[in-house]
Amino acid sequence: MTTTAPAPATEAAPTRRVTLAVAAAGISSFALLYAPQPVLPQLAERFHLDPGGASLAVSVATGSLAISVLPIATLSEVIGRRRVILASVLSSVLLGLALPFAPDFTTLLVLRALQGIAIAGFAGVAAAYLAERLGKAGVAAAVGAMIAGNTVGGMLGRLSSGFAADWLGWPGALGLTAGLALVCALLTVFSLPKSEAPPAGRRAKVLSGFRAALSSRVLLAQYAVALLAMGSFVALYNAAGFRLTGEPLDLSPAIASLVFLAYAMGTFTSGYAGRLVARFGRLRTQAGALVLTVLGASLTIVDSLICVAAGFVVLTGGFFAAHAVANGWAAAEAPPGARGQAGGLYTLAYYLGSSVGGTVGATVYGHAGWAWLIALAAAWLLLALLVSVLAAKASRH
Repeated sequence: MTTTAPAPATEAAPTRRVTLAVAAAGISSFALLYAPQPVLPQLAERFHLDPGGASLAVSVATGSLAISVLPIATLSEVIGRRRVILASVLSSVLLGLALPFAPDFTTLLVLRALQGIAIAGFAGVAAAYLAERLGKAGVAAAVGAMIAGNTVGGMLGRLSSGFAADWLGWPGALGLTAGLALVCALLTVFSLPKSEAPPAGRRAKVLSGFRAALSSRVLLAQYAVALLAMGSFVALYNAAGFRLTGEPLDLSPAIASLVFLAYAMGTFTSGYAGRLVARFGRLRTQAGALVLTVLGASLTIVDSLICVAAGFVVLTGGFFAAHAVANGWAAAEAPPGARGQAGGLYTLAYYLGSSVGGTVGATVYGHAGWAWLIALAAAWLLLALLVSVLAAKASRH
């Protein structure tokens, strides 16, 4: 049975329409994924939890996303990318609308776990969908727009729930974010063009692609960077609300949520990292970004609002630059038949780091304080740097 070649983007799927649809899906998905982060102190108070327990509202979702992303990406090879993306955005919004009505923390965690599984459909499939629809000529700009949408979504979800928490409480804050996500999800539903049926031969190559994606030291090192750097990053942001609303800074939740504006720096540095790679190489750029993240995190130890704010801007810029380099390095290093699998494994490591690192970091903060959390995050970041350096050197011999 022969398959029909994808229609040119100018005929069946104009680049602008595809880009808009996927960017809207990214905003919806990542606004929902991280919306509970600014209201963790309110969840802790409502359900009588310590910071580590409250952080499960974030970690359960990112953990279920990490576990689900590879099976769902494989499923998309059989039933098609578009179906998976549409099911992802709609189901994640419906679950988001149900969150404010959770009668207890256990129910909230179950809903968040299901929401993470739903969001995995977009996170694990969107890049492959873009490659199939647009080809090499249009995919680079579209992927850039998708990443920007993801970043904007993460920032929008945090800011909307953080600002609304003072007036609406945590249920109203999460409901407001879900409403905003619904608008973006509907935009995706009505504008996302159909994708072609996957070639029959591709399904048989899935397992061989996984073997290839696990055979390179450089690839394994980039998965480790994703795991450790994301774990550090989410650990710091999970505890940020407690740090900013507690003594001695004592900010309101709405003002404390402004810390998430630091994500704007991440949007800039993730794009600029490509220029630095062209000039200095991947390893030097990644090393500089990881060290910058450590320096920014260290600056937040000072009990000064200016230092804490500046520290979050610096560490956010450093993290997103390191993530951009690692993600691009993994894509470039992956064999042609294993790029999808390498991307899936990188995504798995990234969100597994978010889940485990976020909970461990919040627990350390709750029991030992901010300085010990910074020490833990710095150790993870420096370990990521060491692993990447060793793998890069080994690959040259």
